[in-house]
Amino acid sequence: MSEVVTGEAVVVEVRVAQLPSRALAFLIDWAVQWAVIILAVVLVTQASVVTDESLATGLLILFVVLVTVGYPVAFETITRGRSLGKLALGLRVVSDDGGPERFRQALFRGLAGFLEFWTFAGAPALITSLLNQRGKRLGDVFAGTTVIGERSPQQAPPPEMPPSLASWAATLELSGLSDDLANTARQYLSRWNQLSPHTRDEMGLRVAARISAQVAPPPPPGVPPYAYLAAVLAERRRREEIRLARVRSTPPPYGPQGLGVQGYGVQGQGVQRYGVPAPTAPTAPRAAEPPRGEAPTTSGGFVPPV
Repeated sequence: MSEVVTGEAVVVEVRVAQLPSRALAFLIDWAVQWAVIILAVVLVTQASVVTDESLATGLLILFVVLVTVGYPVAFETITRGRSLGKLALGLRVVSDDGGPERFRQALFRGLAGFLEFWTFAGAPALITSLLNQRGKRLGDVFAGTTVIGERSPQQAPPPEMPPSLASWAATLELSGLSDDLANTARQYLSRWNQLSPHTRDEMGLRVAARISAQVAPPPPPGVPPYAYLAAVLAERRRREEIRLARVRSTPPPYGPQGLGVQGYGVQGQGVQRYGVPAPTAPTAPRAAEPPRGEAPTTSGGFVPPV
């Protein structure tokens, strides 16, 4: 994973494409380009019988340029950063700020790719990709682009609540459980079947001890680490789903939903809390106007400036 800072100064995590997947995507594109070049050579050779030799040579050069440079530029511009090889491997070219690839950037990548792959047999691209932190080749460095993977790896299903621990898990205090530690426990549970018994028990005890230091009350006696971690994560997920459901069902805090004003403020006459209409109250008699130089005091105790 790598962080990308957008134009709005928002940090977004993206999965940078690895060198093997990029190499395989290039081989697919390279095979398609060679097939088109061979077809163009056959057609030009057949046409050279009835045309001038210099015209046939010019057409052949034009076809080669269009295939080697025009193919990646056209595909990446039309599909917003994907050629046939990248489409097959789930890769995409994006700008360094996370935006879609533009024509200028695709043109820079295409011209640099002609030198990297067709002139120097891919050596500059390989060396630059190994040295760059994001695996960029020279075309990406010049164009200000990055190749990312759009297909996320398959994740294991979330752990289920052990029926015997459901009542105990409902009493848990989970406010101190950090996201990093919860992700550590989730990764351990997803790899539980792949670990050896000794490693599985040792790692489970270590992760369970760290979580029990941030979660209360402690588990019942005799509960194995796997069941304890599964109960904690399942209860955490259940509460998060309930919270999201309440947020989605809550009316918007602003809008004409009553006589008063919703949102922030002192609860009183004509003032609502979030989506709850305030009870109507009889109109109070108008107070006497204060002497000059003094400000009236509201029912909430706030004195506005004079």
